[in-house]
Amino acid sequence: MKERYDILSNEVSKATTRLYSTSFSLGIYFLGKRIRDAVYAIYGFVRLADEIVDSFHAYDRRGLLEQFKFDTWQAIAEGISVNPILNSFQQAVRRYSIDVDLIRLFFESMEMDLERNRYDEKEFDRYILGSAEVVGLMCLHVFTEGNLQLFAELKPSAMKLGAAFQKVNFLRDMKDDYQLLGRVYFPKVDLGRFTPEAKARIESEIGEDFEEALSGIRKLPVSSRGGVYLAYVYYQSLFSKIKKLPPQRILSGRVRISNSRKLRLMINSLLECKLNRV
Repeated sequence: MKERYDILSNEVSKATTRLYSTSFSLGIYFLGKRIRDAVYAIYGFVRLADEIVDSFHAYDRRGLLEQFKFDTWQAIAEGISVNPILNSFQQAVRRYSIDVDLIRLFFESMEMDLERNRYDEKEFDRYILGSAEVVGLMCLHVFTEGNLQLFAELKPSAMKLGAAFQKVNFLRDMKDDYQLLGRVYFPKVDLGRFTPEAKARIESEIGEDFEEALSGIRKLPVSSRGGVYLAYVYYQSLFSKIKKLPPQRILSGRVRISNSRKLRLMINSLLECKLNRV
């Protein structure tokens, strides 16, 4: 009986999410029960690919990514994989009819991380599309549960939310990306002379992304609105903290939100949802 293995696969994706991201784990916990496993599966899939390109420097990363990509397509085609994370991911893809073109775009961005350390504006937009915006759309397939009209209506907002999250991550992780991986994602930014003006331009763009994303969150089904709004509030809080810091502080260490602050954000955001203030 494959059902037991499917349960194990979902638990592995869930454990992966909890290990790597307390904020997303909290957000997923407050989604409707019937859609949680699919979102855990999407996160687990994305995280595993990201680990290959960011962490496995002592190994053949390109070969590992190619194998992972092959295994992904095989899992989706056959409806099973001996890799538990891919097994749970293929379930989500098949159950919610996730567009496979989104997966292709995602892999293109992961491949960019293998060969590029600097991005011009066109490359940056393409990277954001594949690494973040399509992930938002994968989740939106789950949130809308086959309602194609609602999916089309919320698609722009979901893409903006994914972009905002990713750009905040770039600011938060700027030190490690630059000093350990040699990467500078934001175009026309010289981190050797990272000025307040350059930081402000990036923050203005992120602020616009967040503003457009919120309108879509308000239209999400009840089953997903609370969890997505919680993730939005957490990232907004992290973004607000980053905005208050000088550029050199961003380059000296990772900016974090304390667990106590996360708890307060969780309580406040859920209360707002209960009172229909979102």
